[in-house]
Amino acid sequence: MVAAVLCLSSLFFLPMWKITLIAPQYPKGIQMNIHINKIGGDSPAVLQNINILNHYIGMKKIEPESIPELKYFPYIIIGLMVLGLLAAGVNRPSFYLTWVVLFGVLALLGIYDFYLWEYDYGHTLDPRAPMKFPGASFQPPVFGTKNIINFVAKSYPHTGGYLAMLSAMLATAAWWIKNKIDKTNEKNISSSQFAMANK
Repeated sequence: MVAAVLCLSSLFFLPMWKITLIAPQYPKGIQMNIHINKIGGDSPAVLQNINILNHYIGMKKIEPESIPELKYFPYIIIGLMVLGLLAAGVNRPSFYLTWVVLFGVLALLGIYDFYLWEYDYGHTLDPRAPMKFPGASFQPPVFGTKNIINFVAKSYPHTGGYLAMLSAMLATAAWWIKNKIDKTNEKNISSSQFAMANK
């Protein structure tokens, strides 16, 4: 369980998601990295380049300081880490399972929020944009690959995201192992008591 908390702490140092845009003029792709408290890229100019591209089709400018999730999401992760350490200290299967369920619920809510964020940016277009594509949607996929006009948009977890998944797996393993140990101990105690009663 402690290992699960350590994996989750990686979100403070590593990006959790990445969106890559590939086009003929960008054969190597432009990669935007999403952290729990900021948005950037594999180079300082990435966000600026994406905002320039978005301007031509009327998408809103991506301004990390105006995204509220980037302000409160770190506190959610800290809360999960504290609860994870508490579960490790109590060392009961029910505490491990509760943590895994809470983690899963928060992860689903985060993914849904990410979808809403992408939907807003992909569908709220400025009618005065230099380039217009009637009926087109510029929303990147939440997970996977999607063709958007002459771009290929790829959206997948980054290193921190994969470590967060590993965190959930480790916590689940902690629950399963502790539950198995407790049942084995109960069985051994019952057998010992039965043997003592028959002496």
